[in-house]
Amino acid sequence: MKRHYLYGLLGLLSLLGFVGVFTQERVFLAFFAFAVDFTHFFQRKDEMAVAYLNRSAALGFHWGMAATGVVAAGSFFLQGQESSQALVTGLAAGFAVAVVVHALAELYFVTRERWGLTYDPD
Repeated sequence: MKRHYLYGLLGLLSLLGFVGVFTQERVFLAFFAFAVDFTHFFQRKDEMAVAYLNRSAALGFHWGMAATGVVAAGSFFLQGQESSQALVTGLAAGFAVAVVVHALAELYFVTRERWGLTYDPD
């Protein structure tokens, strides 16, 4: 499964967060957000797990893009930032929102399945 390697790669990106711990570059601490993907190394991939990942990734993408647009427009028009600075602010906010929404949606879907709250006709 090709997606398995992608999720593992995203989990390995979280190791870049240790650069922020051991140096003064605190911006690298944001990479710890990818630690949520380490769980994909240790679980079997079935159809429901892939469907949950796809749904949570889609939610994260859409919310992240919406946040990028809103924050970039707000920074440009309301705060009077330059266009390039407003875009950087919007991209940073959109990335943060996308990661948080993805993690929370995945937590919701997986917890709901583990507790048996999903509808399974079989």
